[in-house]
Amino acid sequence: MNSQLPPSLTQLCERLGYSFSEPALLLQAVRHSSYIHEHPEEMDQSYERLEFLGDAVLELVITELLYQRFPEASEGHLSKARAGVVNENRLAGVARSLDLGPCLLLGRGEEMQGGREKPSILADVVEAIAAAVYLDGGLDQAREVLGRLLAEATEKAMLRSPKKDYKTRLQEDVQQVLHFTPVYELIHAEGPDHAKLFTAALVIDGRRVATGSGRSKKEAEQDAARRGLEAWQLMEWG
Repeated sequence: MNSQLPPSLTQLCERLGYSFSEPALLLQAVRHSSYIHEHPEEMDQSYERLEFLGDAVLELVITELLYQRFPEASEGHLSKARAGVVNENRLAGVARSLDLGPCLLLGRGEEMQGGREKPSILADVVEAIAAAVYLDGGLDQAREVLGRLLAEATEKAMLRSPKKDYKTRLQEDVQQVLHFTPVYELIHAEGPDHAKLFTAALVIDGRRVATGSGRSKKEAEQDAARRGLEAWQLMEWG
């Protein structure tokens, strides 16, 4: 059915690796509202409704991909990675890799303002295309197309996620070697309410290993974990 599309969109389908049963969906996905305003006689919709749906389709597909690809990752790690994939800059990059700019249907005003290179428009159209594939071929086809387009970005997003905090790193090391779970005890808090200083102790198998301080209980525990981790790495306890 791609034969019903103009050559630029037929080539886009080849780059997507997907053939549309309903080419009108792809035409809508690349049609900007400025084009509609200048061509009211065509009585067609812009990509805005598809973009709304595509946002949800993308989030589901990337969430699924991350969940299955990284079974040991925490919820926080997965959430940060997903945000690193489903964002304007990343999706605009995907659009450029597809050479999407020349395929857009824009009004003259938007064309003169560089609309074919605007990250916001490019990202919106990627979301609209995600919805178009979903409506045309179902969720399995959307998974296949989007997974192919965003697989590399997904891997990179996981690698760029923040390093584990001191408490997490210490707990993993201690549990693996000693088979104990570190616990933290609040020793004392001093100072006025607006400037309290907390002191916490790191306890391993009933033994107080290190202490730390901070402006909150969490900060004090992290400081104690940091000191404990440093001592652990120097083999001063264990």
